[in-house]
This record gives sequence, C-alpha cells and structure tokens, in this order.
Amino acid sequence: MSMNNKSVSIHIVTYNSADDIIECLTAVLAQDYPIEQIVVVDNASGDGCVEKVRAFYNKLEAASAPSVEVNCPSFLLLPNPTNTGFAPAHNQAIDATKSDYCLILNPDLTLAPDYVSRLVARMEANPLIGSATGKLLLKADPQLVDSTGLRMNKARRAFDRGAGELAVNWQQSGPVFGVSGAAAMYSRRLIDDVSVDGEFFDGDFFAYKEDVDVAWRAQLLGWQGYYDAEAIGYHERGWKTSGRDSKPMFIRRISYINRYKMIYKNERARTLLKTLVVSLPYELAAHGYMLIKEPQLIKAWTSFFRQLPQLRQKRKIIQARVKLLRRG
Repeated sequence: MSMNNKSVSIHIVTYNSADDIIECLTAVLAQDYPIEQIVVVDNASGDGCVEKVRAFYNKLEAASAPSVEVNCPSFLLLPNPTNTGFAPAHNQAIDATKSDYCLILNPDLTLAPDYVSRLVARMEANPLIGSATGKLLLKADPQLVDSTGLRMNKARRAFDRGAGELAVNWQQSGPVFGVSGAAAMYSRRLIDDVSVDGEFFDGDFFAYKEDVDVAWRAQLLGWQGYYDAEAIGYHERGWKTSGRDSKPMFIRRISYINRYKMIYKNERARTLLKTLVVSLPYELAAHGYMLIKEPQLIKAWTSFFRQLPQLRQKRKIIQARVKLLRRG
C-alpha cells in the first residue's frame, strides 16, 4: 500500500494474560501491513505470561532466517516488578517507541489481517483523524458487537457504541467521539499534541476510562475519531461480559471515580452548569443506589482529593490549550 512508509508499533500490556497472549501476537504478525515494533509491557504477571512471550519470540527469531520471508518486527519486552496499571504501562510503551502510529491492543483481542492497513489508510486520507478503531466483535459470539468506538451522553457517561447489538447493524463507517482502548490506533501527532506533562494516558487513572479521557481531550483540541466497519477484531472482554458483581471492589472504585476526575479536567467552564443540570437525575439515582447497595464505593473519593493538586494542574493545562485553539 502507498502508506507503507508510515511506521506502526503495536503496544500490549499484559497482566496474567498467558492464556491469550500467543493468539494475540500471532495475529499481529499476520498483519498485511509491516509492523516496525512490538512492545509488550508485563505488569508483574504470576501465570508465566512473561516466559510465554519470551519463548514465542525466541522461536520466531529462530524461524526468521535470511532464506525465510517472515514479518518479524523488532520486539521489546518490559517486565515491571509491580502492577503499575493499564494507563502507566501504556505510557511506558509509548515512550519506548517513535513510530508514526501506535496501536494500543489488549492481549485478549485477535485482529483480522487487514486491521492495521485499513486504519492507517483511513488516517492517512484525513490528517484530522487522530484515532481510529475497527468493528470489535465478541470472540464468544462474533455476531455481536463488543465496540464500534465510544460515545458520550450529555451527563458525561461514556459507552461502547453498539455493545451487545448485532454486528450486521453496524456496517456504516464514520466519525466517532472516541475509540476503545482495546484496539485503538493513535497517530503520533495526536499523542504529542494531547499529552499533558509528557503523559498520553493519565497515569493517575491506573485503569478504566483512560481511553474516554483521551478521546474527550482530543476532541477539545480539534481531533477526530473514526470507526472503520471493515477493520475487524475479536475481543474476549473478560469482566465486562460477566457482570458488575464479578469485579473486585478495587476495580469498581477506580471505574467510578475516574469519571469524576475526567469531568474535572475536561469540562469547559461555559458548559459546566448545563452538564450539572442534565446529569443531576442520574447522579441522584446512582448515588442513592450506591449508598444503599455499595457504600464501600464512597472511599474512592479519597483518591480524588489526594490527587486534587495534580488534577487542578492538568485542568489548567488542558483548558489553556483549548482557549488558545478557540482564539486561533
């Protein structure tokens, strides 16, 4: 393809992902677009995931003799001694690469061979597109959608578009608010433009809603997201399909409070009152339920107030950039 001179790196963060990582890496190597580099950051897995990745790459290197044509990108494995979280680990991978495009990929996701080439072609055709995703299907039932991108309602609640719906109903490609971090292609230009204090994903988020936060920040700064209905991926999805009660309280607290951190940083002053009014019925209902059924969630606010000085600084930087863009 004509855009083959644009370099692509693929970034995978693993945590006890031994059951999925080999299938994921095999699909990465089968891409019809040349991949410059694969970066795997392991967050202190205890299931032998690091050993599996090393063995896979050693076998690949042995097979990549000069006489054998194998798409063998450079490979970087970064084993962390502790679980730093999804967002910080992906920032670690991004900092280790210089490619034109970065594909953020979950280890439980398997890509169709043309996933990368289709997204790069879309993004090269329109320089305003800074992020793109394909049609992510549920691996357990590929007739159903996992995600076709992100949408956000007026109450600042974000959802995976089409989740659980029939895939045949999502044949139309087009702009989206943002892209799911399960298989998200970002341009380096967007990464450099929307990063705050050198961080693309907010490291304080640990995990959950970091992709929504980036999508909102990118939209504020004039970037577009895109959904390509012909680029296909298959997602295991894990906790999301097994119900809320299966998630540890630690995870539920992170998911809950990250929404408010995101709103604090990104909501513009001129839209704040409108958002408060629109979201009030939801907030009353949700917090009423929380106080009765999940009072332990309230402890999540300790992290919000502990990080308030950093959140305030990040908001200042983001809003200053937005004001400068609007004036321009």
